[in-house]
Amino acid sequence: MAVKPIPELEPAAASPAEAASSLLEPTTPLETTTPHIERPAKVAGGVPAVISSTRYMLRETRLGVGLKVLANINQREGFDCPSCAWPDPEHRSVVEFCENGARAVLDEATKKRVDPEFFARHSVSELLARSDQWLNAQGRITHPMLLDPEDDHYRPVSWDDAFALIAEELQALDSPDQAAFYTSGRTSNEAAFLYQLFARHFGTNNLPDCSNMCHESSGRGMSEVIGVGKGTVRLEDFAKADLIVCIGQNPGTNHPRMLSTLREAKLGGATIMAINPLREAGLLAFQHPQKLADLAGGVSLADLYLQVKIGGDIALLKAIMKLVLEAGAEDRAFIDKHTDGYDAFVADLKQHSLESLIAETGLSDEQVRIAARVISNSKGMIVCWAMGLTQHQHAVGNIQEVVNLLLLRGMFGKPGAGACPVRGHSNVQGDRTMGIIERPPAWTRAMGDRFGFESPSQHGLDVVGTIQGMRDGAVRVFFALGGNFLSATPDTELTAWALRRCSLTAHVSTKLNRAHLVTGRRALVLPCLGRTEKDGAGFVSVEDSMSAVHASYGKIDAASDSLLSEPSIVARLARATLGPTSQVDWEGLAQNYDNIRQLISETIPGFQEFNQRIRDPRGFYLPNTARTLDFKALGGLAKFTRIPVPRIELQPDQLVLMTIRSHDQFNTTVYDLNDRYRGIHGHRHVLLMNRADIESRGLAVGGKVLITSHFRGEKRRAAGFTVAEYDIPRGCAAAYFPEANSLVPLDQYAEKSRTPASKSVVISVTPEGSANVSPTAPSGIRLSQPGA
Repeated sequence: MAVKPIPELEPAAASPAEAASSLLEPTTPLETTTPHIERPAKVAGGVPAVISSTRYMLRETRLGVGLKVLANINQREGFDCPSCAWPDPEHRSVVEFCENGARAVLDEATKKRVDPEFFARHSVSELLARSDQWLNAQGRITHPMLLDPEDDHYRPVSWDDAFALIAEELQALDSPDQAAFYTSGRTSNEAAFLYQLFARHFGTNNLPDCSNMCHESSGRGMSEVIGVGKGTVRLEDFAKADLIVCIGQNPGTNHPRMLSTLREAKLGGATIMAINPLREAGLLAFQHPQKLADLAGGVSLADLYLQVKIGGDIALLKAIMKLVLEAGAEDRAFIDKHTDGYDAFVADLKQHSLESLIAETGLSDEQVRIAARVISNSKGMIVCWAMGLTQHQHAVGNIQEVVNLLLLRGMFGKPGAGACPVRGHSNVQGDRTMGIIERPPAWTRAMGDRFGFESPSQHGLDVVGTIQGMRDGAVRVFFALGGNFLSATPDTELTAWALRRCSLTAHVSTKLNRAHLVTGRRALVLPCLGRTEKDGAGFVSVEDSMSAVHASYGKIDAASDSLLSEPSIVARLARATLGPTSQVDWEGLAQNYDNIRQLISETIPGFQEFNQRIRDPRGFYLPNTARTLDFKALGGLAKFTRIPVPRIELQPDQLVLMTIRSHDQFNTTVYDLNDRYRGIHGHRHVLLMNRADIESRGLAVGGKVLITSHFRGEKRRAAGFTVAEYDIPRGCAAAYFPEANSLVPLDQYAEKSRTPASKSVVISVTPEGSANVSPTAPSGIRLSQPGA
């Protein structure tokens, strides 16, 4: 395997002519047999990001459409970027998007089409053998499609017949709880509200959503200790903070627009601390493509980079807090006035020795002491996090330990300070606000009373519960409003088997994905308008990571005349299922989204005068009680908590695996086969390991291995992975999802939040071709029958 000599910083194009030449050769990639590995980049953004975005535009769209799409991303009269939930700045540039955002909207605006002729040419069996990247690259789905029992080809179906078929299946159930209604965070507020209204009118709270797999732990953890499950900062707070801690997140790949905010904060004098097992380019430095001064090398970001062992965050935070107390840096005035449980918290902290805590982190004593000193001296600290904290069995404890640190330092209720869970999908937070949750909000009872039905009060099923229900035969109909359920969820082969036990699976989608190919007895694919496309019923709205709600206006023509909007699909399904006796004016709600917003304003706290406020180009903020130190929901005081130190027990040959995204993907959507920032090209079945771990196991860089995960005596295997050396702590490993999701046990999830523990999977690694191990193709879902 060739390794190119790489300069200290990721190189830009040698000249404009060379850059232009590279843009004229857009191609659709194919996965190579082995990856080409280079030295990881030390800076994110810059000219390479511009070139990558432009190449993708030329490959996917017509030039005029592509330019129009890019000109309208995140603009006041444009559409909200679907690739992340980072808030928009008050003063926006003409180019207000990142590389990943550009790919997301260009992917939606693609000129390629998956039409009935495509499905006639390609059988389901054939499509199952294709990669996720290939499936997505085929283009936009143009017509509703039906897969009948015993058939291997989807065929066109009318919208009326599709809704009648779903209604027939739902009405035939013995109980409404035999249906599950999943949704993705790209769904608008208006569609999400209608969706939960329909599900509860039908009689179930089975509303699993993508938040169950990402930030559920944040919501549960914060709600218990500060009374609100959302972040407590606004974008302007980053300019006022003197310390920003990024823990368990990789903004360069997962939410690149955050890099501009970090850059401005750093130039304004803030200190940035990164806590992450992997060294990531987006935490080291950033070249803003629109800032000429950056092109010489960019702005250095992390002043202190702590490569904590996977699962060592709680131990690190406890060690830091012990040192904060030793320094007398606790904010006693804040603690005495606004918190409860402090004495018990301190007593518990004293039970742990500093030496044992630091040993659990994999860091040096000096590193931890420097971090504690920086935190002790801060006047305004924001702590940001993402799935690196939320996808562990102890994930809720991770979040509450972060809150303990913020409470200890008095970092709530003042400018430049607070908690910042960084969401991924653009409206995953808004969906939850709209009632997409298996635990019904209090306002749903009044909603039911208004429309003459009894809204169910019992808790429904989350994602893990839905898979378990399908597996056990308790869930018979699965309906997904967006997303790629099969590839996004854990324990892939078991999930595939569970989906095949359903009588019907139906997916509202824009692009082809693997969930359309592993189906129930009958299956439907229902194509919908994308965020970028014009909708005759009006604009929609979204809520970002910081509780700001704003409008989103589609700007380009629909990919097909046969597409319906998500609200229209939900409304027509509701009418077909519930019949004329339903008192909800489903047709009127779908014809004019102002009608939906009026209903939201009358139902959900914080949305008074929704239609008037959403027309303000700046949008509006929802109430956030923790931001104003209003802890009435908790009896008036925020809560310190006592969190045990988790220990992942490993045998001598075992490692802890975390799943990660590549730079060329958004969640399960794989745009290309490269991970430019990590230096990996052409291949996704890669296992990142520390060199000492590679050598101690007799493995070779570039060698093929079998990965086995271990959980409660169960073993799950994934073959065909290539070993790559990476800067990661000993005892730790990383691999891309969805390829590695088959290793994540369904029953290994976070306490309380039930988020799959995709960041703490115990594995062993064996060379392929060794005794008792046969070489196999890269693992993936190619199952032809249940149990295969």
